[in-house]
Amino acid sequence: MRRRLACAWALGEGALLALAGCAAPPAPVTIANPAPAPYTPLPAAPPPVLVAAARPPMALCGRGTVAPGPDGRLLNHFPYPEMPSSALVPAPASLGDNGCRVNPAMLPDLQRLIAAADADPRVAGKLRAVSCQRSVAFQAQTFCAGILSGRTQGFTDRAWASAPPGHSEHATGYVIDFGTRDRGGCPDADACFAATDMGKWLLANAARYGFELSFPAGNRQQVKWEPWHWRWVGTNAAMPSAEAARRTFRLARAKFPANPGVD
Repeated sequence: MRRRLACAWALGEGALLALAGCAAPPAPVTIANPAPAPYTPLPAAPPPVLVAAARPPMALCGRGTVAPGPDGRLLNHFPYPEMPSSALVPAPASLGDNGCRVNPAMLPDLQRLIAAADADPRVAGKLRAVSCQRSVAFQAQTFCAGILSGRTQGFTDRAWASAPPGHSEHATGYVIDFGTRDRGGCPDADACFAATDMGKWLLANAARYGFELSFPAGNRQQVKWEPWHWRWVGTNAAMPSAEAARRTFRLARAKFPANPGVD
């Protein structure tokens, strides 16, 4: 009421006509903000699945073809690239095999392993190389010899002990089959190597120098136990040379971890 009288006094004559314009302003309208929706975290993405590209069937030894499995394996063996012979370097002469040539990336760790073995009186001077890098052509001869001679009953039986061509870790130059000069009646590339002083030393120490056992006893890859077969993956994953080696063996290491293995 006081507001209306004030308006009338201020306007003078005709104030009554203006009283309607002096009406109190409308009360403000309050719009309630909606409550925020409860936060629901997105489900974690599943870990990546390592798969190999589809590969066509492969002809073997003039006796037929075999189709790789979904993970790229042929007769349980993964495919591997062949290191060109021009890129290989001779292994240390102390290994006693003039034909042993390896990927140069592994040479420093191999030299350290040899030095460590020679410093242990139990195995000093005993370490030797039985087989190093093998070409795909040589691997074909090795694999097919067992088939064509009739010593094995078929591809699967042969692949248990020898990889088909193009599927041997030896092709990469990162692998050495070790032996001992003190064999004590144990032939090369035989399970009895694990019981020799040299075999025991490797099982206990090789991983310190970046070497791991590709095919341990009872492996799920269904490949023969090979206590003499060691692949190099480096001691430090951050090193470019070691990263390249680990990338080469990534499928095998993810699906069938080595034992002893390298972190």
